[in-house]
This record gives sequence, C-alpha cells and structure tokens, in this order.
Amino acid sequence: MAKYKKKRARELKQDKFRDTTMRLLDRASDRLEGRGRTILYSIAGIIILAVIVGLVVRWSNRRADEARQALGHAITIASTPVSATPRVGSTAPSFASEQERAQKAIEEFQKVAAKYGEPYRTQARYFIAANLLYLDRDKAIAQLTELTRSSNVEVATLSKFALAQAKESDKKWDEAAALYIELNKQNSAVVTPETANLRLAMVYEKQGKKKEASDIFFGIVDAARKAKDTEGNPAPESQAAREAAQELQKIDPERYAKLPREAPAGQVL
Repeated sequence: MAKYKKKRARELKQDKFRDTTMRLLDRASDRLEGRGRTILYSIAGIIILAVIVGLVVRWSNRRADEARQALGHAITIASTPVSATPRVGSTAPSFASEQERAQKAIEEFQKVAAKYGEPYRTQARYFIAANLLYLDRDKAIAQLTELTRSSNVEVATLSKFALAQAKESDKKWDEAAALYIELNKQNSAVVTPETANLRLAMVYEKQGKKKEASDIFFGIVDAARKAKDTEGNPAPESQAAREAAQELQKIDPERYAKLPREAPAGQVL
C-alpha cells in the first residue's frame, strides 16, 4: 500500500510537470500565432539581402577592374613615344607628334571620366588636364588649378606638381617656387619633399639665386648619402639625389667637394 502511494505521488508530480510544460508551450504558440508568416518573410528578406549584397560587391569589383583597365589603356597611349615613322609590324598605336598623341589620350580619358565613378573619374580629369598642356595651355592650367583643390589628395598633389612645372616652363619663377614650397611642406609620398626641393633649387638656379640653389642641392645629396636602410647599410640614392649632385657639381664645385663620399654600389657596412 505504501509503495502504491509513493508511485501515485510520482505520477501526479510528473503529470503536474507535464501540464505546466504544455501550458507554457501553448502560451508561446498563442504568442506566435499569426506571426509565422512574418518570421518566414523576415528570414527570406535577410537571405535575399545577403544575396543582393554579394551581387553588388561582385559587380563593384568587376566594375573597378574594368575601370582600371580602361585607365591603364589611356595611360599607355599618353606615354607612347612619339615617332615620325610607325614601327614596322607593330600593332601598337603610333603618333607623329605630341599634339596628336595628347588628343588621342584625352579622348580615352574622357571615356573613363564619362563611364566610371570615383576615384577613376577624378584621376581621368587630371590626365586630361595634363595632356591639354600640349593643345590648350590656358585651359589646361585652369583645370589643373581647379584640381589642386580636389578632395582626392593624390590627384590634388599631382595637379599642383604639374601646375608648378607648367609655371616653371612659362618662366613664371615666383609662382613655380611658391608651389614647390607648398609641395615640400605637404611631405607627400606622391611628390616627395626631395623631388619638390630639387625642382625648387632648379628654379632658384634659373633666377640666378646661386647660394639658395646650392644650399638645397647640398642638403638633398648630404641627407641621401648619410641615409641608412633598416639593416644599417647605405640606402640607395634616389634619382632626385643624383640629379642634385650633378647640378651642385656644375654650379658650385667647391661645395660639391665637401659632400660625404658616395657609397660604392652594393657596399655593406
């Protein structure tokens, strides 16, 4: 009899647990009743959104590759050597003059600017302005001046350098010098302070400011010959440093003689 009572008590306890559990499930079911379709729609929406994002990313990457190829093609045209006689057997474009080459390059860059978004549009605009220097100098300078204020820092820097070179070519020495000084202060990797300083010294040399030019040339070469790489070996000299050394030797041989000796190629300390 005692065993029966204990067994019955366990059964009643289990029934109570089962009933409580079922009531909780019923409540949850009531709460979700009518929402099943909404939940399914939400899940489907998330899946569709993920698919769309994937397609957009894939399209964007393909579009970027296409833009880079188009820009590269235009740059290739702009950098093609000018030749009065086309190369026999070559399918590469040939141009008899810089003006002819510039016109063709501009046409290709205009296609890039019209078809693609940033940063390719602004990059193409810079190349258009640079090539316009061969065709319409005033218009080119106006466009380069505008691009020096571009939010694209690389394009703004390159435009300022091209503008400075144009001013230098036009013998507007003070304007060119001011731009090179600005570029030097920018400390950019696109147009390095070394390159900007070299051009500034060249301007001073043309203005007859021998001491100012000599000081800059000496500073460029001295720093380059004292520079070390990460392993403590002499760092290779840049093209700007080599040009500065040649100019210094030409305009001030005595100052040139005071420079540190150039490290032999491949020397390891």
